[in-house]
Amino acid sequence: MRQHPLRLALALALGAVAAIPTAQAQQKPLRQPDAPAASSTSAAAVVEKADEAVSLDDVRNFTRVYHIVQQAYVEKLDNKTIMNAAISGMLQNLDPHSEYLDKEGLDELDEDTTGQYGGLGIEVLQVDGMLKIVSPIDDTPASRAGIKPGDTILKVDGMVVDSQNIDEAFKKLRGDPGSKITLTILHEKSDKPIDLPLVRERINVTSVKVRQLDPGYVYIRLSQFQEDTATDLDKKLSDFIKKNGAPRGAVLDLRSNPGGLLTTAVGVADAFLDSGTIVTTKGRLPDANLHFDAHPGDLLKGAPMVILTDNGTASAAEIVSGALKDNHRALIMGRRTFGKGVVQTVLPLDQDHAVKITTARYYTPNGTSIQAEGIKPDIALADLAVNKADTPPQLIGSEADLPNHLVNEKAAADDKNATDDDGKLAIEDYALSQALNVLKGMALNRQVSNR
Repeated sequence: MRQHPLRLALALALGAVAAIPTAQAQQKPLRQPDAPAASSTSAAAVVEKADEAVSLDDVRNFTRVYHIVQQAYVEKLDNKTIMNAAISGMLQNLDPHSEYLDKEGLDELDEDTTGQYGGLGIEVLQVDGMLKIVSPIDDTPASRAGIKPGDTILKVDGMVVDSQNIDEAFKKLRGDPGSKITLTILHEKSDKPIDLPLVRERINVTSVKVRQLDPGYVYIRLSQFQEDTATDLDKKLSDFIKKNGAPRGAVLDLRSNPGGLLTTAVGVADAFLDSGTIVTTKGRLPDANLHFDAHPGDLLKGAPMVILTDNGTASAAEIVSGALKDNHRALIMGRRTFGKGVVQTVLPLDQDHAVKITTARYYTPNGTSIQAEGIKPDIALADLAVNKADTPPQLIGSEADLPNHLVNEKAAADDKNATDDDGKLAIEDYALSQALNVLKGMALNRQVSNR
């Protein structure tokens, strides 16, 4: 598999020790925006500590292949093109997340971590020469068109996607707002491709949304982990609590959240924890071995939480899920998560080039690696949709339908707080309706226990 997430939607790479301004991780309270800082890890320092000399035979073979391509390839290539291809090929064969970044890639990394760029709003992976959707981002052309995690992009503007033109296909997904593009999509459980005409937009992703789900219950949606997500969450949730009072419970929706910055994930998890380990990372470089603990200050004051996940919940979103699950702070419902349990470091080579390379694995508080396994939900939910049943009209359905019935003296007050919507929430979002039902049971149990 080969991944190019930074060229599409957001920084799926967890910048644990990245030598870029916005991704520096330190053990400190992370409720405030991460300040720019210099990393002690650099490309030069890593090269200097290399413990094995390159074999002269390998150097000779590389040089021979280089000259063969230079002289015998069907089309003339300049030396820079050949060398860039050689570097990219070396990284491609390591794992799906390591890659060579040129100036364009670095600029897009900066755009992705701020959530602003021109494109469709999708996160993709290259799997066996195909483009697989990790997740669409909320309120973008991709999500509105019905693109789902696990879908495959077969064509881009009629061009069949294969291993030979994968970079070109990636570049086409981005473009000027207002420009048109047609994707040929194969849904995960379908055998019939469909064409989706889309219009690129200026993607300004608001990563945090907070609203009342039901009286006393708050819905928190995180679509990705940008630089300001933890701070934005703190502000919006605090404002909600000031206006509506302390919630009896909360649903944290991490479905189709492809991840983002490690420091942001730590900050989000810390917002709901008073103590305990959040995540640890382990690698060969000293800077890759990190340990993050929570600080006192749970925004919800221990109110029950349910986390919604699916197969598009990846990377930093899995760090938050694992931290809250292992600390017995939240119940996870939905589908097994994506399973990205590795950390990338961005090492600058010069002003316009860098290497993004996997340098560590991360572990949940229980010491579990979720790499290629994902996080199994406590309560599994299939990807289902609910439709309202067709029922014949009834003349009398309740006491209120009887002539001359007595009116309940509290009816007016009850009507204001009524939540009987004939299953509207279940029809709109089955998983969310089930999460709310479980959350209400947890809140009731907590109330009884407190008494």
